[in-house]
Amino acid sequence: MKSYIPRILDVLLEEYLQTFGAVNIQGPKWCGKTTTAEQKAKSIIRFQDPDQGESNRMMAEINASYLLKGAYPRLLDEWQVVPPIWDAVRLAVDNEQEEGMFILTGSSVPVDDGIHHSGTGRISRLVMRPMSLFESGESNGSVSLSSLFSSTTPIDPQKSEITIPDLAFLMCRGGWPASVNKSEKSALLIAQEYIVSLAESEVSRTSGSKKNPQRVMNLLRSYARNISTLATNESIISDIQANDLSFSETTYYEYLNALQRLYIVEDVPAWNPAIRSKTALRSRSKHELADPSLVVAGLGLSSDVLLKDLPFMGFVFETLCIRDLRVYSQKMGGSISYYHDRYDLECDCVLHLRDGRYALIECKMGGSGIDEGAEHLLELVRLIKLHKMQAPSFLMVLTASEIAYERPDGVKVVPIGCLGV
Repeated sequence: MKSYIPRILDVLLEEYLQTFGAVNIQGPKWCGKTTTAEQKAKSIIRFQDPDQGESNRMMAEINASYLLKGAYPRLLDEWQVVPPIWDAVRLAVDNEQEEGMFILTGSSVPVDDGIHHSGTGRISRLVMRPMSLFESGESNGSVSLSSLFSSTTPIDPQKSEITIPDLAFLMCRGGWPASVNKSEKSALLIAQEYIVSLAESEVSRTSGSKKNPQRVMNLLRSYARNISTLATNESIISDIQANDLSFSETTYYEYLNALQRLYIVEDVPAWNPAIRSKTALRSRSKHELADPSLVVAGLGLSSDVLLKDLPFMGFVFETLCIRDLRVYSQKMGGSISYYHDRYDLECDCVLHLRDGRYALIECKMGGSGIDEGAEHLLELVRLIKLHKMQAPSFLMVLTASEIAYERPDGVKVVPIGCLGV
């Protein structure tokens, strides 16, 4: 039996269990939600267990409260299969007025049928994502994201052990716990199986109606081709229609909604500060998937292919960076947006914290891209100062290079292999 790989979410989950009656861990399938929840649970009920799952689902329809009896915290795994369990949990928390009673895990957002109350104040929510490079052991974590927000001291030089070929492999492998310590061939098979599972069953199950597997694959493939870009939805629809003339706009949004509810599509919204005319700012979301391996598997690529197409690898690198930044900033209430105006001034990532602090981050593979990224950041800061807005806590170019250092202009250059929580 494999030993548990600690996750950054562990500490946050413990804090939530000490504060709320129930915690709902959401996130894509296979990202480790159940395994992490099991570390805290004192009793477990599984709604997709091959032996007891059907019986449990039937009982949930008849008398959901019966399934809540057990030692706390009680884990209700894949609760979304039986939505009525949500209201039963909320009622139990109301009646008992205790903290840490239940942990719910779910790999999709259920339809609202059978749920009568949001659970606000009783059931808190935590989003879990695939593993960051720090969690899987590739990043040494020598540059702390939280410290960058709290300190103005220049960073000390640090070295990443991740080479460009290593990075290509890590993009293919992704952050799925089952892929850690696997060969590239095995890791690719795991990511490819994930895509097949989405196409053949998960999207249909989540949407509540049978979906065409080939259409799911076509949508994922087109999304992967346009990863980390502002390609219009119309452009993606046209791409799919090249091989499927009957694929309509309505169909597109129906399939896209299912992938969002499965936590597979996680687009980045635009940041619209009052520093340019609203007509000058790009406002549509930037296309992102939950893990870089979904991009690679969706297009049927390998690390060798990525290394032969470094410009496209740069787009996949941005997906990896955003995944890790989301994981590292979660305890600080982090959220991510991007900036891009019609003058082509851009910032790949604006990392906002719940207390109002924020950072401006560019994701560049290295080389001349570092200077280009720094120039964008400094120009954006100039505009921010001109409009007397709150200044960012720091500026950073997140790279695939080896050495972390601080430039004379104050921009921090940090390899993804040095970044940590």
